[in-house]
Amino acid sequence: MSNPKIKLKKGDKVVVLAGKDKGQRGEILKMLRPKNKAIVQGINMVKRHTAPSQAGAGGIISKEMPIHLSNLAIEDPKDGKPTRIGIRTLKDGTRERFARRSGEAIND
Repeated sequence: MSNPKIKLKKGDKVVVLAGKDKGQRGEILKMLRPKNKAIVQGINMVKRHTAPSQAGAGGIISKEMPIHLSNLAIEDPKDGKPTRIGIRTLKDGTRERFARRSGEAIND
């Protein structure tokens, strides 16, 4: 099975489309391209019980876990609703991502 073209990037503002955090918004902190997943700020939080070690004190910590890219959509720069991403070539030969919903360019 071939990997689909990934159009999301680190730093993009995204909306969660499915799962326990459906409707929430956040920024992509890290992309996990081989697994088609991303870590989004404040989304898919879990509690981890850690034992004390030389590196730090133990206790219960909350951290973000990866979420599949199919459950994310970029936020439209115009109205903030979820949209798909298109890529267009400009007259000077450079390429830019744009929101298919409104046609607005997505800042890179």
